[in-house]
Amino acid sequence: MLSPDDDKLIARALSMRTRAYAPYSRFTVGCALLCDDGEIVEGCNVENASYGLCICAERTAVVAAVAGGRQRFTRIAVATGSSPPAAPCGMCRQFLAEFLDADKDLVVLLANDAGEKVETTLRTLFPGVFDKAQLASGQRGEGGPA
Repeated sequence: MLSPDDDKLIARALSMRTRAYAPYSRFTVGCALLCDDGEIVEGCNVENASYGLCICAERTAVVAAVAGGRQRFTRIAVATGSSPPAAPCGMCRQFLAEFLDADKDLVVLLANDAGEKVETTLRTLFPGVFDKAQLASGQRGEGGPA
């Protein structure tokens, strides 16, 4: 069962959908990211005629949070119009995973305008995550194979 604070986070994400710029897909996404200091940073998707330049709501929120000096997150709410509510895309899952601590997870709240809500975690959505530890263990050391 979601808490009243979760419902507030979801409401903020739903509100952000109205700010999305999605003239091509018309698939609007809003996001609200709860930082470990209690601040909420919002984001929405922004499309571009050159599709590769589009940015998802989740990455928009993370970039805004980092630009504001925040790098630790506890919860994220993602709001879409789809049923069931859509989860973050693979690129966003990897982007969010960059900020996971080895011993923690990120709660992911998925919601839509119809009132459907799903609670999951990033590690559930993205098993076998490629993270800092994986990168470090695979880097070549001095004198290693070429």
